Amino acid sequence: METGFLFIMVFGLLFLGVPVAISLGLSSILVIALFSSDSMSSVALQLFTASQNYTLLAIPFFILASAFMSTGGVAKRIIRFAIATIGHLRGGLAMASVLACMLFAALSGSSPATVVAIGTIAIAGMMQVGYSKSFAAGIIANAGTLGILIPPSIVMVVYAAAVNVSVGRMFLAGIIPGILAGVMLMLAIYVVARWKNLPAEEWKGFHEIVEGGKEAGWGVFLVVIILGGIYGGVFTPTEAAAVAAVYSGFVALFIYRDMGPLKEEPWIDQGRSHRAVVGFKATVYAIAFFFIWLILSFFAMGEPGVTTIDFRAMIGLVGVVIILFVYPFWRLQHGMASQAVGIDGSSAYVATGTVGAGVLGQIPGSLAAGLPIWGRNLRLMTVRFFPALVHDETRKVMVDASKTTVMLMFIIVNALLFAHTLTAERIPDAITSLMLDYGFNWFTFLIAVNVLLLLGGQFMEPSGLLLIVAPVVFPIAMELGIDPIHLGIIMVVNMEIGMITPPIGLNLFVTSGITGMSLVKVVKAAAPFVCVLFVFLILVTYVPVLSTLIPNALMGPEIVTR
Repeated sequence: METGFLFIMVFGLLFLGVPVAISLGLSSILVIALFSSDSMSSVALQLFTASQNYTLLAIPFFILASAFMSTGGVAKRIIRFAIATIGHLRGGLAMASVLACMLFAALSGSSPATVVAIGTIAIAGMMQVGYSKSFAAGIIANAGTLGILIPPSIVMVVYAAAVNVSVGRMFLAGIIPGILAGVMLMLAIYVVARWKNLPAEEWKGFHEIVEGGKEAGWGVFLVVIILGGIYGGVFTPTEAAAVAAVYSGFVALFIYRDMGPLKEEPWIDQGRSHRAVVGFKATVYAIAFFFIWLILSFFAMGEPGVTTIDFRAMIGLVGVVIILFVYPFWRLQHGMASQAVGIDGSSAYVATGTVGAGVLGQIPGSLAAGLPIWGRNLRLMTVRFFPALVHDETRKVMVDASKTTVMLMFIIVNALLFAHTLTAERIPDAITSLMLDYGFNWFTFLIAVNVLLLLGGQFMEPSGLLLIVAPVVFPIAMELGIDPIHLGIIMVVNMEIGMITPPIGLNLFVTSGITGMSLVKVVKAAAPFVCVLFVFLILVTYVPVLSTLIPNALMGPEIVTR
């Protein structure tokens, strides 16, 4: 009777339009008050315990990092890199949009944020070169769902907190499925592109890939910091989230300068000589290499007894010296050679031959000439550091992130109270016994889980649905021998599909908003690519090695105590 009353209350309140958090919390309190032997003080104790969950502290930091990285400049840089990489293929601009969504997903951990950031730029670009508006909208709506599958993912943190599994293993488990989903979408686009003879972008050479990579590198390096830091043992997932938030804010305010008092302030002001610009860029690349080397080498070789920080720093300094010599020599030689071409072939040869000797003497002067550019930028960053922290745009990002955090944490705390009620009344045990009595095995159970989540995903927000379903199905899955990390990835993929299925698919509404298309047209546009994600769901469900290979190899299997 308690089971029926609890679920009737939850879904009845949801049907009446009551917010998810209140539906879960009120239903749980009524069950405890009317049927349970627990006292009402257990409600307060559970709410306090849930609010002290260390894992959940990662969520507000990841939300803040996503808010900073959702500025238009980051998305533009990622799209440029993606187009330079695969835009020359048939249907390349559409495939580049998928790749851009994959890269941005690794920064934001949010599907709607990915759709907004990439979609507002990519859809207009695709339409300009001949793609239909519906085709472009369908691609972005589907590719945006990768925001919750490719780590770091907020939904993965929610699942880990709900069932008490490792956030790190969940992040690792999402790597192969996330890449596979993106590749499957790109293959589907390529087939359609060959069939419909969609345009290909001009191949601009490896130079454009390098330039695009340099621009996008500051943003994409966030993924290296988060994942490398966690699996290199530098910090926990919660600490990684805090580092990500600080790094994202610093990059947005002071490196990319897409917001705040330094907005549109160039790093290199007009009137600087070619020699000064080359010297400045050489020192930038050298310093960036040194810190990237220290971070990556620590992740790879920082175990006690393997290497020391002094040894790794010495290797890094060798690389710095090489960069400070090679880059100015190359750029200055190229500049001098282009200016010193003679009238006939022989004079051109002589001029070019004398360039190398002259360049060597100019390298120290070039590096010194770049120092005033450094001085100007460091002075600007110092003077405007505190104004940047309280700037209107910074405050707006912080307020928006806070609103999202409060909403999500209120849902999570009430959902954990719901999970406590389920456990106290032994409801999962009763459902497990019932399903085993009816002959369910792991294969048929996963079918039932997928059907339940696909139906629920049409009507509920992903985190809310996951928090309701996970405490119920998790004990059953453990009884049937299903890997808890594999189960988590299955649930996340179902949440993906739920975000692009009507009537409540959030990505559909977001895509409709940025394109001006009706919801019905967006649903029709997204439908063909949803079929690809259904095939992907089947693969993830019944090929568990896709989810468990990397986490088991690097961290070992998840141990669940019953």
